Amino acid sequence: MSDTVDVSGDHAGLLDTFASRRYFRKFERITQHLMRVSAVMQAEGRLSNADVEVITRYVSKLSFTFRALSMKYLLVGRDTGQFFGSLSMDTRESGFPVHRELLTMANDAAQAEKHLANMPSVEQYKEQMVRRIVGDQELPTKLQFALSQRLYYEELARGELFWAQNDPECLWVENLANGRRKFLIHWAVYDSQVNLPVVYLMELEDSGKTALPKDQYRWPEAQAHLMGQALAGLKLLTIAKGFDESFQDLHPKSLRRFHLGPMYSHGYTRQTGPLREVLEEARSPEGEDWALAWTREELESERVEQERAGWFGTVDREVFALDPFAGRGADTGATRMERSIILPQRPYQVLEEKNPPGFSSVRKFVVGAGGRVLSYR
Repeated sequence: MSDTVDVSGDHAGLLDTFASRRYFRKFERITQHLMRVSAVMQAEGRLSNADVEVITRYVSKLSFTFRALSMKYLLVGRDTGQFFGSLSMDTRESGFPVHRELLTMANDAAQAEKHLANMPSVEQYKEQMVRRIVGDQELPTKLQFALSQRLYYEELARGELFWAQNDPECLWVENLANGRRKFLIHWAVYDSQVNLPVVYLMELEDSGKTALPKDQYRWPEAQAHLMGQALAGLKLLTIAKGFDESFQDLHPKSLRRFHLGPMYSHGYTRQTGPLREVLEEARSPEGEDWALAWTREELESERVEQERAGWFGTVDREVFALDPFAGRGADTGATRMERSIILPQRPYQVLEEKNPPGFSSVRKFVVGAGGRVLSYR
């Protein structure tokens, strides 16, 4: 924890310039590895093409969010002539920035164009810095800070970032023989309870007269319902059954949830357990002191039952399959759950040597030379 100070509860501010920059470089690498892991899982047949496309999109958005935050806090720890905070990260649970950082970023994004209109251009800032260095023989720290804030607002203005709430989008898959339409809905949140990005994908059949994304009544209601239930603490079974019961002509056939994290790092986080011990013993060089957990939950419809609706009508209700092994389905609320971990070669070797309990069933994705990803059980 030597790189972080100002610890308050489970959150810490990265007040050191170099520690802050190392933190953002670490996540830049991790997001790149996440995309490679998705490709490996696709090649193994454990993720569909659609899943990979959606996950890659959200991981890309996440990388842009970290890039924007790295610009915002580029001069943290330097004397910029004005009070400016530092990135607040969750050191105890997730290793990611706290939820409040993304809320602040969304507010800044709403005003980005106004800020940019009143700021000099990047070229003008650079010219002023050269004059300050050559003419006044001073370090242009204040100008560097102003330029970093311009670059921050430029990143926000480009958009395509991962926000605290990323509203549902509906993709047509196919028209079915029974007159129904099949859609894939995906959405994501930065969960405030665990300070982690969480991605959801739902496949459903639409038996309504108007296609769901074109239905001006049902689609806004469905979006609001899904976002209201996008909480990491809710079981997939609870979310799917609630949706099924709320919409008589929308039939959820599968629901998947991906938890992207936590991130563990001996230099930045204070999580307890085997992974912290592994990273401590690995003594990895800069850039390789990390491990990222990745959890996939899946819930699938097993069959359909008819239920009375009103005096004479009936509606379809989905009966979801739960994990049959050792009663875990009732606990997890899912058909299956798979835990994975992504980590560099050196921590992986220590993990294999220690072989801590509970990790035999965890899929390991090991990042080797050149960013190549290998999969191990």
